[in-house]
Amino acid sequence: MVSQVMDSMREKAEIFVGETECQKKAIQLLDEFNIPRGLLPLDNIVEIGLVPSEGFIWLRQKKNKDHYFEQIGRSVSFAAEVTAFIEPRRMKKVTGVKAKELLLWIGVSEMLVDNSNSGNIQFKTHTGISRSFPVSAFVI
Repeated sequence: MVSQVMDSMREKAEIFVGETECQKKAIQLLDEFNIPRGLLPLDNIVEIGLVPSEGFIWLRQKKNKDHYFEQIGRSVSFAAEVTAFIEPRRMKKVTGVKAKELLLWIGVSEMLVDNSNSGNIQFKTHTGISRSFPVSAFVI
């Protein structure tokens, strides 16, 4: 299903290629939408696509990446292709991101940076599980 969405969105997209250009664009997008830079610790990004009218983005890297967020004690797996609909302080309909909860890998479907003074980021899954963590755990 992701490929079908990608094909239809690709026609309307601004596409950036090359590791240096993609790294800069990823940081620019996260900053523009008030999302902490460390939330998506992706390496070797080779393509970023953005459809401004839809808020749809995708990031392609050379291979999958597993990352351990020490401050929250969680492992997260990022697929070679990560997609989402992005808006200020929020990424929804996320694909390609899984978090380890106990012994299971669970797909993350939404990330929401709290606008209040609590300074938390809430993560939601397709199964209804929700967890909140401090924004400081994702700041670079």
